Amino acid sequence: MFGKIAIVFFLLTIAAGAVGFWFFQRNIFATDKVTLEILAPSEATLGEEIVYTVKYKNNSTARLEQVSLLFEYPQGTISLRDKKLRVTEQVEDINPGQELSIRFPARLFGKEDDVKEAKAFLSYIPKNLSRPFRSQTTASTRISLVPLTFEFDLPSRIESSQEIEFDLNYFSNSEYPLSDLRVRIEYPEGFEFRSASPSPIGENEWKIGVLNKAEGGRITVRGTVGGNVQESKFFRATIGRWIDGEFTLLKEVVRGAELTSPSLRISQRINGSEGTTASLGDILHYEILFKNIGNRSLENLFLLITLEGDMYDLSSMKVNGGQFQQGDNSIIWESRGVPKLRFLGKGEEGRVEFWVNVEENFSIVSPQQKNLSLKSNVLVSDVKNVFETKLNSQLVLDQTGFFQDEVFGNQGPIPPRVGSKTTYTIIWQAQNLGNDVENAKVRAVLAQSVKPTGEIFPENAAITFDSQSREVVWEVGNMESGKGVFDSPASVAFQVEFTPEAFQRNTVTGIIGEATISGNDLFTEQIIISLNEAIDTTLPDDSSVSEAQGRVQ
Repeated sequence: MFGKIAIVFFLLTIAAGAVGFWFFQRNIFATDKVTLEILAPSEATLGEEIVYTVKYKNNSTARLEQVSLLFEYPQGTISLRDKKLRVTEQVEDINPGQELSIRFPARLFGKEDDVKEAKAFLSYIPKNLSRPFRSQTTASTRISLVPLTFEFDLPSRIESSQEIEFDLNYFSNSEYPLSDLRVRIEYPEGFEFRSASPSPIGENEWKIGVLNKAEGGRITVRGTVGGNVQESKFFRATIGRWIDGEFTLLKEVVRGAELTSPSLRISQRINGSEGTTASLGDILHYEILFKNIGNRSLENLFLLITLEGDMYDLSSMKVNGGQFQQGDNSIIWESRGVPKLRFLGKGEEGRVEFWVNVEENFSIVSPQQKNLSLKSNVLVSDVKNVFETKLNSQLVLDQTGFFQDEVFGNQGPIPPRVGSKTTYTIIWQAQNLGNDVENAKVRAVLAQSVKPTGEIFPENAAITFDSQSREVVWEVGNMESGKGVFDSPASVAFQVEFTPEAFQRNTVTGIIGEATISGNDLFTEQIIISLNEAIDTTLPDDSSVSEAQGRVQ
């Protein structure tokens, strides 16, 4: 009996092993029978169009079913086919010996010598087998050239705690337009940011936008660098672009400068003040002062000033002791003409001066043409300083008066008659020809025997009248640069009535006094004011009223 049981157990063991072997055989497959490769160039230029060709071949004896291909573009790539960096393709069954390929065109972005790796994964199930298999491969392409110039214009020696100005220049020679560009500057410890042109996001980031081939630009930064003499300070700048929500670095530059002990202190006064604002039409008296703060006497110096700004009226230039070169807008003083440049002892100070006017009129060509300034770049031998004079905005007010108008329809005798009411329409129109202005207001005083009727257009205009001071005030509010130039002026109309008294008979009588417009210039942080003439009963703006009809009867 025991022997029969052993034989049965032995036979069951053999059967189980056979079944297990059969299942094992069904799930055995050599993945090296499936070849997968990516054909790609070994090198590419930034933005150059390349093609990844994914080839796959079935070298096995089984048909491959439920086939899918996953392709991953390198980071910083623009796909010209799928607009995504990860693409899954459902592929038809691959018969034994069959070879297929799929193309994936793209443009690569990154730094020079960056190696960009593409990946491909092929998933499949061989016929008569139950579990999936996977083959994978990669291909690398090096970015061999980034046709983008990106460099600092920064002196190698900087005087500690003195204001400096440096430039960051960029220029594209890429055949492919570069868009969504951002520039960022990392300042060294001890750097105090003052200003920049164009204005940054925060203090150290700029949105460049699109650069086509042979296009470029410049970022100018002003500030001071504090620290110990002979200490090295490093400025780092990067330029890159946003692709699919990720920042891809294209180029970076690092420039070092050594802090030195200053030998000269340069300062500037305009019209006797160190103020940094001016207005259109101003006459500017420049004084450039230079003082020896070093440990030794200085000899045979020269002083050079280069003026920057479209608002200088160079025809008005007057120079004391120096020579003006209109070709490059520079003035030079040499040691033979200025004794303190010939010899400047320790602690001594010298001075040069010149006069120049600011243009009286200036037409802006776009709302973005604001925050204008005048610059004077001063060089005394090897010491440089840059001074900026901000230009105030120009508010323009037009005050007009009418009897014949289509706003309210005035009534009463013309000429005005003692004891009778005559109504007039006063119109204010305001323009802003410069920087953004906030809290703009117009004020004027109504003449005796004149008062408002309460008629205003538009009805929601913020206009008030003080019966004690007889002052009319219009709260214009904020006025952007170019208001009234590139769109309609800010305007309001209101009606007044005039009842002449006996003592005014046979006279031309005032209706409203001189009007003033004022506002806070957001760039210069100054209160700016402009005036417009008073209006009397002759109504010079109304052609239907003669001068004789303006005399009270």
